[in-house]
Amino acid sequence: MTKNIRTSLSTLVYIEDPATHKILMLHRVKKDHDVNHGKWIGVGGHFEADESPEECLLREVWEETGLTLKSWRFQGIVTFVSGDGVTEYMHLFTSDAFTGTPHPCDEGVLEWVDKDQVLNLNLWEGDRIFFRLILEDPAFFSLKLVYDGNGGLVEAVQDGHPLELFDVLDEDGRPTGVVRERGVCHRDGSLHGTVHIWMLRRHHGRWQVLLQKRASCKDSNPGCYDISSAGHISAGDMPLPSALREVGEELGLEITASDLVEIGRHRAGFSAHFHGKPFVDQELSTVYLCTKPFDIEDLKLQASEVASVKWFDFDEAAAGIRDGRIPNCIYVDEFDMVAEALKKRNMMK
Repeated sequence: MTKNIRTSLSTLVYIEDPATHKILMLHRVKKDHDVNHGKWIGVGGHFEADESPEECLLREVWEETGLTLKSWRFQGIVTFVSGDGVTEYMHLFTSDAFTGTPHPCDEGVLEWVDKDQVLNLNLWEGDRIFFRLILEDPAFFSLKLVYDGNGGLVEAVQDGHPLELFDVLDEDGRPTGVVRERGVCHRDGSLHGTVHIWMLRRHHGRWQVLLQKRASCKDSNPGCYDISSAGHISAGDMPLPSALREVGEELGLEITASDLVEIGRHRAGFSAHFHGKPFVDQELSTVYLCTKPFDIEDLKLQASEVASVKWFDFDEAAAGIRDGRIPNCIYVDEFDMVAEALKKRNMMK
């Protein structure tokens, strides 16, 4: 039997004033029983009978704002699965050419907002994703967003590929209840959890540390030497299984919980630009040591993450990380954590 499918069609547009680089946003505060109450959204609405996406776009903009769009760009299709039994297909547009002056809207309060401040508004988490995509890449996209029925984002898929979702943390490392997409976290600097695994071995009586060279396609610090293995903690996951997973994925090395020694947490952050895009990282890392023996030749490196790996003398690595002789993105104080942990365990003189 064919399952009955309930669907709706809608449009949404972000209208930009090219003179001020402000976006016309609608603050939905006028209707108490509005599903969007309190949220900021673009301008749009649902299709009427026999309308095309463009006809719906122009009508909704005129009705809600009094503006007449003169040109527009079709940016993507957003599939909403909201947990209420209805799947909505939203046609997403941008526009920077219009005539008229905005009039009061019975759906909420219209306000021109600085383009670089939109992501700081009270948006749906899915809206943050497609607004980020519009900012960063002009290519047409398809985005699927799945909510839990209570407004919580549980899945995001871009062009058929799942996007990573993280728990946003407070400064004590507790989940705030907000689940946010990786790219958004790295644009607005949301604090999230990661795992860092330092691989160590004794070689001719001295300690060596394995450093990985990051792939050139990485979204931050491409081509730099980094921790042996590291990665993000997905929403709902815990540090230890995340660490085991990352070592397996990045290095192709199978380890167990007994191979890891947790030595503490490390709080860090930085901001920079990579590949022409802003990158703001705020992370709380659970740090592990691993001394399981293995041969580099037996590793199966994840090409999308790791260009190569190399054993470094521990003391020489410490000096090279500090003075930059080793091009790296390693936090010196975290490397010091590793050295101190070795000393405390009588593993290093």
